Amino acid sequence: QVQLVESGGGLVQAGGSLRLSCEVLGSGFSINHMAWYRQGPGKQRPLVAHITRDGSTNYRDSVKGRFTISRDNAKNILYLQMNDLKPEDTDVYYCNADLTFANPYYYGSYDYWGQGTQVTVSS
Repeated sequence: QVQLVESGGGLVQAGGSLRLSCEVLGSGFSINHMAWYRQGPGKQRPLVAHITRDGSTNYRDSVKGRFTISRDNAKNILYLQMNDLKPEDTDVYYCNADLTFANPYYYGSYDYWGQGTQVTVSS
């Protein structure tokens, strides 16, 4: 049983900071790439930031220079440091992980999502 547990969302004033965390619980797998997405009511879920297993990153243009994605491979935790937050950053943020299982019965890779954490930035 794999579970992604997010934490760290909340309400912050514009210019403030938040740090999101996403812990991947379970065993018998290795984690490939990981990412953060965001989604508003009735909207699509665009990519915010992405990180490969070896630490290569990329970001959507609107967060470059303000957000930093990182991961702790030993603890299976994904982070998103969000600085200089703006009201337009308000959304529910979801973590995503691509996993490969040691059991050969589960061939290929599998995609998992966290439950989402609300980020609200007031002006």
